[in-house]
Amino acid sequence: MAHSPSYPLSKCLPSQTEEEMENQKRTYQYFRHLVSTLPRVGGFKRPFYCYNGWYARLPSLVSAMVAREHFQAQPTDVLLATCPKSGTTWLKALLFATVNRSSHTNSHPPLATLSPHQCVPSLEFSVYVNDRIPDLDALSSPRLFGTHIPFQSLPASVIDAGCRIVYLYRDPKDCFISLWHFANKFRAKDNIELWTLDEFLEHFSNGISPFGPYWDHVLGYWNGHLERPQKVLFLKYEELMQHPEVHLKRLAEFVGCPFTEDEEKEGVVEGIIRLCSFENLSNLEVNKIGRSELAIGTVENSIFFRRGEVGDWVNHLTPEMARRLEEITESKFRGSGLSF
Repeated sequence: MAHSPSYPLSKCLPSQTEEEMENQKRTYQYFRHLVSTLPRVGGFKRPFYCYNGWYARLPSLVSAMVAREHFQAQPTDVLLATCPKSGTTWLKALLFATVNRSSHTNSHPPLATLSPHQCVPSLEFSVYVNDRIPDLDALSSPRLFGTHIPFQSLPASVIDAGCRIVYLYRDPKDCFISLWHFANKFRAKDNIELWTLDEFLEHFSNGISPFGPYWDHVLGYWNGHLERPQKVLFLKYEELMQHPEVHLKRLAEFVGCPFTEDEEKEGVVEGIIRLCSFENLSNLEVNKIGRSELAIGTVENSIFFRRGEVGDWVNHLTPEMARRLEEITESKFRGSGLSF
């Protein structure tokens, strides 16, 4: 299958003069050099760099820095934020289908031919990439974006403009297992020895994971929610799985697109949940054999789908491993009002 153009970013890259392109290239070069001077964690083929208390690989960290410098948020923007492997793909699909539900009532909804990551592009993986700074003013409102960037490192305009942030968090044990599988898919592709569970747990427990430490990431957005509850919606993956209709209606109301009584009677809410279910999305051709261009390179869309279940950690973690993560979680979250 040919690569689909990112939606709707294809209209955000107007023709530019050589001088404009050279200036943008210099911006990326400056941040690449800056990242190269940061502390790095050894033992990885592609090292993690530590910035502002969190970790990322060079391409995504450079893109995050470019986004921090150049992204100009609008009050109507919606930013979907997650720690990696916390249900990002599913929530992107739910958000996009909800905001654009008029286009999902026909026989050819956008999600049938575009992956959720193309529909809700990530600032650091899809928007600020390839030495380009897109003209995002070309997008119609509400603009939808995704990010894994920790709260303290978001572009200042996100807070200043008062755009809405939707944060989804997940049991760290399931998040860890999903991330372990995800990382090993890339290592297998590059013919690198796979991480053992013990090795990966050691790094994760010490906070060394993409955009982690996990616990700091969650707490950053939780505190943002406590300070500005009308602007930061906090969702729990397990609760969304258990009561999808209740929380989808919360999401729709929060982003300014509440379902009408007639829509609820006509089954629109249930229809979106079915459309965005793991079973449906994972079996779509675009997600089975399609590919996406991201900051880290070309990836198969199927890599974002594994099981999506609650409690899969019991199939992998020993009681001692589970206890270690639970004890860290209890210690980190103590007094915050968060728990599992």
